This record gives sequence, C-alpha cells and structure tokens, in this order.
Amino acid sequence: MKHLILGLAASTVMTSAAFAELLDLEKDVLTFGFIKLTDMAPLAIAYEQGYFLDEGLFVTLEAQANWKVLLDGVIDGQLDGAHMLAGQPLAATIGYGTEAHIITPFSMDLNGNGITVSNEVWEKMLPNIPKMADGRPEHPISAEALVPVIEEFNAKGEAFNMGMVFPVSTHNYELRYWLAAGGINPGYYSSDNISGQIGADVFLSVTPPPQMPATLEAGTIHGYCVGEPWNQQAVFKGIGVPVITDYQLWKNNPEKVFGITDAFAEGNPNTTKAVVRALIRAAMWLDDNDNANRPAAVEILSRPEYVGADYEVIANSMTGFFEFEKGDKRDIPDFNVFFRHNATYPYYSDAIWYLTQMRRWGQIAEPKSDAWFKEVAASVYRPEIYPIPLIR
Repeated sequence: MKHLILGLAASTVMTSAAFAELLDLEKDVLTFGFIKLTDMAPLAIAYEQGYFLDEGLFVTLEAQANWKVLLDGVIDGQLDGAHMLAGQPLAATIGYGTEAHIITPFSMDLNGNGITVSNEVWEKMLPNIPKMADGRPEHPISAEALVPVIEEFNAKGEAFNMGMVFPVSTHNYELRYWLAAGGINPGYYSSDNISGQIGADVFLSVTPPPQMPATLEAGTIHGYCVGEPWNQQAVFKGIGVPVITDYQLWKNNPEKVFGITDAFAEGNPNTTKAVVRALIRAAMWLDDNDNANRPAAVEILSRPEYVGADYEVIANSMTGFFEFEKGDKRDIPDFNVFFRHNATYPYYSDAIWYLTQMRRWGQIAEPKSDAWFKEVAASVYRPEIYPIPLIR
C-alpha cells in the first residue's frame, strides 16, 4: 500500500477541479481545536486558503490550553475534531486515561520535534561531545554525553528533571528512546504508579508546549522534548540549546493526527470525507514546489490566533534549516513534512509503533497478542476514509 500511495503522489497532481463535486454534508458548521505548534499548519492553511469553504464547510479554529483540555473538548462535543498527538486516539480507545473511541482518518505531519537542554547543562555536556573540523559539535548528539552531567547533579543531591508534553505523546517516547539509547533510565509506568518515574535516572514530567521555554528558564526543568517553535524559541531567547531533532532520531517519523470521535465519523461520513479532502489540499500546498509556500505559511502561523511566535522563530525550522546554537544553522529540509513521503496517510504500522511504546514503558501493563495490536490499530487509524482516488 505504501508503494501505491507513493506512486499516486509522485505521478499525479491534485487540483481544485478534483474536488469540484461537493458532498452532501451532514454538518457544515464545525469547530476544531489545536495547540500552538507549527504542525497545526494544515488546519490554518485549509482555513486561510479557503479549502474548507470549497468543501462547503464553515470552520472555526480554537487554540486550546493543553492536550488534556483539547481531548476532553473532542470527547464531550465542544470540539468536532482536533489537531492531536498521535497517541491520544489510541490511548483513549484502549482506556488509558480518559476512555473514548477516537479515530483518525488523516496524519498531519512527519518529524517536527527536538530535544533542548539548558545553557548550564549544555556547557557541562560539551566536553563529552565530538567536534567537527571547524570546531562545531558533531550532530546528532548521543545522550551518552548527558550521563556525566546527571551523575554530577545526583552527587549534589539534585534531581535531573526534563519536560515532555503528554504521557502518550511522541515527545515522551522520543525522549525516552534517546535517553535509553545513551544508557540513561527514563523510568517506567505501572498500573499503580502512573508517574512514569519508576526507577528513573531522569525525571520526566508534563509541561504544555508553549510553556516549555519559560519552565526551562525558571530552572524547574533542565531540558525538554517539544515540537516547534519552542526549541527555536529557546535559541532565540538565549536560554537553551537543542541537542537533537526527531528527524535525526528517526527519519520521517509520524507526529500529529487529526482526531474525531468514532460517533462523529459514523454520523457524519460525508462531512468527515470533506474535512479530510480540505486537509489534504492544505498539506499539498505546504510542501508544494520544494516548500515554496513555506514563507507565506510562516507569516500565517506567526499570527496570534495561530502559533503566535515571531516570524523568524517559526521560519527557523519551517523553511529548510534548524538552528542549534546561535549562528549554527544546519540544513534539515525535511524537518517539517506535511505531504511528502506519504505523510498524510493513516498507516496501521504507525499506530502499532505507538502501542508498542505504551507497552515498552508500562502504560500497557500486560502482554498483548499480535492480533490485539492489529485490531486496535484498525479501530483507530481509518485509511478507508482517506480519499486515495482523489489524489490525481
């Protein structure tokens, strides 16, 4: 299936004409939620470029305070759908946290996250990091460079704290992967202890994405994993240094999804398809012609009603490069991907990866059969809604 989608995307171009036939909508006035992150871009672009209106949809976009508020809004019907962490629909469906059957017919992006440490931690890490010929640190940076720093903190009786955005977020699992690969125990969950800090060398806790830089600056945490623009914000403010991006951890990893309740999809099948069609057009626009539209997208996202960060901060990752230390800009053209590499298709394999991470770290307490993983993936990730024939 992956090769089929790739062939379609590579050999065809979707135009407005492909979407000229309006569907018989069950509901045309909709409210969607989002968190202030650059990867909410498909929603903003679908609104600003008129793609929702082309489908006969009258959409309101509302920023949410945090991921739990956003999820609760979708579950209780205040929101018709939302920009979600990929783990949220899966966790809700299996009853980890708030239980509700949430589905996704559309994957919003690939990559887009980074791990940042405070200036103090960075200075202590530097002697443990190999240098390139020009004297700059060699990237990607292994968490092994952090081990002596944690030992120093522990010797002084200080805990080493890091932030992530939500227990079932990609950020939590990416940060855990990076730490564990460097020989650092990020802790475990259990049925009786949902802190995620059982046996931990580093203590991970939840902080909403826009609050990450301020929490780092206050010294409450010593580093964090978050989506953009909040790693680049630390660089611009001079309070921290990104050490690795998730593109470097796992090239073209799945990130956010568009989430709706199963009941909404069942009760509004044509509306759901129309929303997905508009979001696909937005994703294509974002990646069109080697990202030629990205500067315009950055201007839109910088508006206070969307992400609300400075243009230069958002542009640092959205336009093909990423800044680690001030002045150390490196090319990462696929740091944010919205349509290329089949980014929008809801693959079962993506769902299964998230479920295996929940199992790895103890959020799923008991072993499960392969059939269980496949069944859950198919109940949440819904490719049958995705309009493959229309990508022509």
